[in-house]
Amino acid sequence: MPAWYGRAREDAAARAGQLQQEVHPGMGSSRRVWEGYDKGSSGYRRILVALLCAGVATFAQLYSVQGVLPIMAEDLHVDAAQSALAVSAATLGLAVGVIPWSLVSDRWGRLRAMVIAVVAATCLGVLMGFMPTFEALVALRFVEGMALGGIPAVAMAYLAEEVSPRYGAVAAGTYISGTSLGGLFGRIVAAPLADFFGWQVGTSVVALLAAAAAVVFIVLAPRQRGFTPQPVRLTGEQGLLSHLWLNLRDRRLLTLYLQGFLLMGGFVAVYNYIGFHLGDEPFNVPQSVVSLLFLAYLSGTWSSARAGSLADRFGRRPVLIAAALIMLGGLLLTVVPWLPVIVAGLLVFTAGFFAAHSVANGWVPAMATEGRAQASSLYTLFYYGGSSALGYAAGIAFTGAGWGGAALCIGALIVIAIVLAAIFLPRRPVVPSGN
Repeated sequence: MPAWYGRAREDAAARAGQLQQEVHPGMGSSRRVWEGYDKGSSGYRRILVALLCAGVATFAQLYSVQGVLPIMAEDLHVDAAQSALAVSAATLGLAVGVIPWSLVSDRWGRLRAMVIAVVAATCLGVLMGFMPTFEALVALRFVEGMALGGIPAVAMAYLAEEVSPRYGAVAAGTYISGTSLGGLFGRIVAAPLADFFGWQVGTSVVALLAAAAAVVFIVLAPRQRGFTPQPVRLTGEQGLLSHLWLNLRDRRLLTLYLQGFLLMGGFVAVYNYIGFHLGDEPFNVPQSVVSLLFLAYLSGTWSSARAGSLADRFGRRPVLIAAALIMLGGLLLTVVPWLPVIVAGLLVFTAGFFAAHSVANGWVPAMATEGRAQASSLYTLFYYGGSSALGYAAGIAFTGAGWGGAALCIGALIVIAIVLAAIFLPRRPVVPSGN
């Protein structure tokens, strides 16, 4: 069990006065505190399936547009970099929304916040195909992204409070795997439909299927038993701003945030523009076929779960660096002008990315000493901030210098991330001292 998971549960329990057993005067008895669902229990299974569906509903909507960018660009008369704004606007909205959602969940509860988020996002996703202009579509995607931010901002805290710490790492890895399945689902459903019926039909069908997944999440998610409402403070020693500043000035945490920023930026850039690359000479691959490349996400589903066990065995730092090096190797393969090698490169690149993300994401609350919810939200903010800014910026290189130029920029991002991890991240596990 990772140290951060148990510590996070202890901190939440201590604030509620639940860490110790409560002895009732005159009765000589004690009441056991909630310790979380054990693996194999009905509640544990319901949480995993519910969060899997929440991940599908969230990330299918977030990335369905990515699979139809070449078709959207042609239909709306914009270039590759401009069309990528439909993805970047949503991820930017998500980045902006995660910290407010973390505050909402502290006050109203994790489950309630996630239900509101997924319902709002699904309604907005259905409206996307009816936007009259590209500018209106980008604006709607930003708002949709803000709504979607409620899931990744809260899901890990919900798991930490409701699942036994003995099985927390497995549950967290399962959730991350579910997010990769959601991203895959949105892309491979939207792109073939868009190739035959237009991008509006493709994205609308994904939105409706995401709505069905959202209903399953709402029905299956067990009621909260480990949550205690907390007052929302912006200032003061225990306020939001204090926690944010404390976590930002820790160079180890800042390095982890930059891992998310740089690696996610490079990852999204690859999938933003690979469809344009393969649709051009000498490949001329139809988008309905290009969408099959998103099946490479399945390698990420496997690697994200595998990375957790490797990190427990060898340490987080070497696994994170190794995963980033695997990303770089996969990226280099995509430059080879032969489709089978490009496909192999995407598989390797995607597996490396999800392994690195799983390690970095789980390491943040393990390393934070105060404001763990805000520390995790900062990682999510940097992560999707990188998706928005770098996912768009690489398109400028692609427009000017083709896939080789884009790959050079993405490779530089990965190298910077590796150097930062090697210099600033600790070689040995860091056990926080608590709040």
